[in-house]
Amino acid sequence: MKKIIISVVLLNLLAACASNKPQDTAATTAPATTAATAPKSEASTNGATTTQTMVDELNDSKSILAGRSVYYPFDVAAVQDADKPLVQAHAKYLNGHANRTVTLEGNCDERGSNEYNLGLGQRRADGVQKMLELGGAKAGQLKSVSFGEEKPKASGHDEASWSQNRRTDLNYAK
Repeated sequence: MKKIIISVVLLNLLAACASNKPQDTAATTAPATTAATAPKSEASTNGATTTQTMVDELNDSKSILAGRSVYYPFDVAAVQDADKPLVQAHAKYLNGHANRTVTLEGNCDERGSNEYNLGLGQRRADGVQKMLELGGAKAGQLKSVSFGEEKPKASGHDEASWSQNRRTDLNYAK
């Protein structure tokens, strides 16, 4: 009796697997299901599929685009050489995705007055914005703001914490 039940279950599983294959090919052409099949349908000309694939690229932890922060030395607003490839990669991405927008959030460590830090944070965000525009991003895709010292990444009061707080974050709109 057990053998019969196991045989029936196995046959049902095989039948279920076989019936899913035709649905997968239909799903690659149906706009409502492109999000679930985007990795399988990269060659598709469907605009929704291409957009979904690019969003995955933006969130791929192995991609340079996964980096969303540009860091600075103390009292410096210029993008450092180490972070230029990151900014250039985001510029290229934005150039190819006119529908995407990003807010550039300038931040500082806790040293300095509130006014000074707001100004420095703005110069940092504006510097990244200029690099993005030079790399092909459109001004309408970009917005720069300064948070000064108000949004620290690290809460310590030492150089290790301060170095994490001196940054510009690239915050993509959902």
